[in-house]
Amino acid sequence: MLNKLKSWAQTIKRDVLALYLAMNDHRVPWYAKALATVVAGYALSPIDLIPDFIPIIGYLDDLILVPLGVLLVVRLIPEPVMDDLRNKASIYLTKKRPKIVAAAVIVVFLWIVAAGAVGFFFFNGYAESQ
Repeated sequence: MLNKLKSWAQTIKRDVLALYLAMNDHRVPWYAKALATVVAGYALSPIDLIPDFIPIIGYLDDLILVPLGVLLVVRLIPEPVMDDLRNKASIYLTKKRPKIVAAAVIVVFLWIVAAGAVGFFFFNGYAESQ
C-alpha cells in the first residue's frame, strides 16, 4: 500500500513537471497551456493557498486540488505530446525542482486581499455596534 502511494506521488510530481514544460511547448493548445500554467504554477509555488500547518485542510490542496488539476490538463494535451513531455520531465526530475516565483507572489497577494477584506468587515461590524 505504501509503495503504491509513493508511486502515485512520483507520477504526480513527474506530471507537474511535464505541465511546467508544456507551458512553452508549441505543440500544446493555448487553452491547455493556460491551465497548465495555473496548475504547475500553484504546484511549484513555494507558498500554498491553504498553509500546510492548518490541520487537515492544509493538505487538502496538495492531495486533491493539484492531482485533479493535473488530471484535467493531461487530458487536454495530445497523448504523443504528453508522452514526450513526461519523458523530458523524468530526466528533469534528477535536477532541482523549479520554483515559480510569480505564483508565490499571486498567492501572497490573495492572502493580503483576504486579510484586508476580513479586517474591513470586522472594522465595519465593530463600528456599527458602537
